[in-house]
Formats: sequence, C-alpha cells, structure tokens
Amino acid sequence: MSVSIRIADPRETEAQALIVQSRALMDRLFGPMDNFGLDVDALCGPDMTFFAAEESGRMCGCVALRRSVGYGEIKSLYVDEQARGLGIGRLLLRHLEEVARIEGYRVLRLETGPALTEAGHLYRAAGFVRCGPFGEYPDVAASQFYEKRLDQLR
Repeated sequence: MSVSIRIADPRETEAQALIVQSRALMDRLFGPMDNFGLDVDALCGPDMTFFAAEESGRMCGCVALRRSVGYGEIKSLYVDEQARGLGIGRLLLRHLEEVARIEGYRVLRLETGPALTEAGHLYRAAGFVRCGPFGEYPDVAASQFYEKRLDQLR
C-alpha cells in the first residue's frame, strides 16, 4: 500500500464526498448542539489547510489544520469506511503533527466525542492526553478534548 498526503481543496469532488460522509456520521452520533463538524466553506477558511490522503490515486482520507493563537487544532479527520484499518488515520495525524511543528506550534488540540471510540484510541496511541475545553467549545458531555505537546521528544 502506498499512501500519499497532499494539500487539497475541500471543494474537490472526492474531498466533498469524504466531508459529506463525515458529516453524516456526526449527524447520526450527535445532536445539533453537540456537533462541531465543519462544512466545505469552513474548511476553505483562511485559518485552515486541508490535507487529503490518496491510495492508488483515490482519495481515502482527510484532515485539516486550523491555526489558532498559541495552538494548532485538528479538524475533520476522517477515513473512508473502505480504507479503515490500513493506518491512514495514523498517517494523516503524523503528517499534521509534522506540519504543525514546522510552523512552530508547540501544542496541537482537538475535540472529539465519546461515541467515536476508534478516534479516541488513535489519539491516545499518538500521545494525545485529555484536557479541558478550549477555544469556543462548550464543556458538554458529548465532547472530549485532547492535546499533545509538540515540543517534547517524540
């Protein structure tokens, strides 16, 4: 398996399909007040860079880096159901960490939900630890917050 990761435009057809799949999953798992997923327009914002993972020429995963004052935030990490279990989520996460390090971020943060158990396993295995709410996120039971110090030894 040869996976490549590139900066992509969330408006690309394949990227939009992944975003729609991700949003559908979030809509099934979380109520509207507890759903913090982003749409295509938000992922095109000036504070975002959207990355796509491709395997054999097919887009199979995505993630975005949101730049905030003092930290980078992981947004919209999603892997197509047919590509799960191949380590693509882990590759996307590592790639985003490296981009954040190069850009000088010392901390990466994310919000996820307890219903996304596989995502929680992925983040903890990658060295993320639970933290409190950050940014504009409310402190609700449907959210879990993680962060990883990037200035420590890997």
